[in-house]
Amino acid sequence: SLNIVTFVFQNSKSAQGLVGLKNLGNTCFMNSILQCLSNTHSLRDYCLHNAHRRDLNHSRSNTALMEEFAKLIQTMWTSSSSEAVSPSEFKTQIQRYAPRFVGYNQQDAQEFLRFLLDGLHNEVNRVSVRPRGSTEDFDHLPDEEKGKKMWSKYLEREDSKVVDVFVGQLKSSLTCSHCGFCSTVFDPFWDLSLPITKKGYGEVSLMDCMRLFTKEDVLDGDEKPTCYRCKTRRRCTKKFTVQKFPKILVLHLKRFSEARRTSKLSTFVNFPLKDLDLREFSSESSNAVYHLYAVSNHSGTTMGGHYTAYCRSPSSGEWSTFNDSRVTPMSSSQVRSSDAYVLFYDPPACSPFTSFPETLLPLPLPLHSVSHCERSTFQSSRFQSSTFQPLDSFLVC
Repeated sequence: SLNIVTFVFQNSKSAQGLVGLKNLGNTCFMNSILQCLSNTHSLRDYCLHNAHRRDLNHSRSNTALMEEFAKLIQTMWTSSSSEAVSPSEFKTQIQRYAPRFVGYNQQDAQEFLRFLLDGLHNEVNRVSVRPRGSTEDFDHLPDEEKGKKMWSKYLEREDSKVVDVFVGQLKSSLTCSHCGFCSTVFDPFWDLSLPITKKGYGEVSLMDCMRLFTKEDVLDGDEKPTCYRCKTRRRCTKKFTVQKFPKILVLHLKRFSEARRTSKLSTFVNFPLKDLDLREFSSESSNAVYHLYAVSNHSGTTMGGHYTAYCRSPSSGEWSTFNDSRVTPMSSSQVRSSDAYVLFYDPPACSPFTSFPETLLPLPLPLHSVSHCERSTFQSSRFQSSTFQPLDSFLVC
């Protein structure tokens, strides 16, 4: 039987998660992301309820990353001391899972988030034995039904609390300019990497970045894909829409050049703290309104920079600055800045103003079932998406 711990909140800063993390040496990128995840309501409760232990997949060789992550979250929210916590044991486990984080070199916060969520998911995946890939053809189905089928196929292989919280589904459409045939592919996504629009003045909006990400592109010349109907390479148009919005939407602002890692865009991106309405980017009619609750910031340059986090407490609704060991209150009017790098949004239903119960009790978790996306009928390398996209930069604390 599982030993479920009931945590009693102390009258301290940790009762609100207002506990800093020690910098172990260029680990501000890690601390920034950990604070954002600590203030992710459903993931925090998953750890505080010890519900992760029910999902730990002991058929796999290692479950230590999820255990250490949960211990760290529990310490940050239940310790009677408000002293900064050392994440050294957690770091030991993340670098075992992803050796690129061994040592104390500068790293990229979004890349760290990707690897961490992937590692946590693998250890609590409810699917112990992944089924063999099938060659089912869903092209004859309407797009909405095809999207649901592809999502179900994904859940047959990848099903965890982490997927429940962070994963959405992207729809990619290719239309042949010659015969008009439209091919659609549905891919899971953990975050959206948004290009920053360039304008004549210094400010753009988050909606500008979303529109640039989803705008129709023309594939011509060497980029021509093969049309399924024409059986030859044709000029095509490509467009992205969101088929299924995730519970927690993570938006990555591409501030760093993929080609030249020495450059950084310091453009001020104006993003809403409340009522981010993304319904215009939805494939189907769906609820796509979000509130901001955390930001991972990067200040400085690619040669020498520093990560911090701004987080809205899921208990009090108040904003705080997390700068490694230091935690200080802040006004919501200070959240927007040109340092914003990774934005975390939750739906309005995740009310930050609900007060904590005196104790936390374990909650039963529903069993679900998750997708490898089928190949496009257009064979174009640019059109194929990958779970791990090229990341932007490696930065110094």
